[in-house]
Amino acid sequence: MDKVSFIHMADGTAEDYRIIASRIPQIDDHLADDVLKLLQANETVDLGYKVDRLEHSLQSATHAYRDGADEETVVAALLHDVGDTLAPWNHAELGAALLKPYVSERTYWVVAKHGLFQTYYYNHHFGRDRNARDKFRGHPHYEACVAFCEKYDQNAFDPNFDTMPLSAFEPMLRRLFDRTPNRDLATDA
Repeated sequence: MDKVSFIHMADGTAEDYRIIASRIPQIDDHLADDVLKLLQANETVDLGYKVDRLEHSLQSATHAYRDGADEETVVAALLHDVGDTLAPWNHAELGAALLKPYVSERTYWVVAKHGLFQTYYYNHHFGRDRNARDKFRGHPHYEACVAFCEKYDQNAFDPNFDTMPLSAFEPMLRRLFDRTPNRDLATDA
């Protein structure tokens, strides 16, 4: 296989960058599989809730599905906490970054901000402002994030919940990651 000619990116040629660009589809080809593995790894994470992190994700997606949410929102509910084990202090941003090229700006924003919006349910127990989310009041997606947290996230910790299996959501996840990535959203350029 062809390799680039440079050891410093500043020295790269157009042909070098065509080589790199031609390999990116190989990553896309197994992205859904990699995301599923990352999600399944949350099955062993015990943060003291009555359910593990995978079960929480499945319950969130089940709530969204049964609520009649669109497929993008169902997958967002499934993956909103996928970054818990890799980035416990900024997991929402990690999950949102993973989804960003494949979802609407609204879905991206909701996943990116859900961590802060969830503090509504517990900040007051630590002497902090439970309404910290209100700094975003007036944002076009504020109410969507409030609803996402209320309907699909804060209520997904029930060990007796009739949770749909991961296999029910896998086709949705695969369809989402089969979308042509929006390259304008994929970078901050």
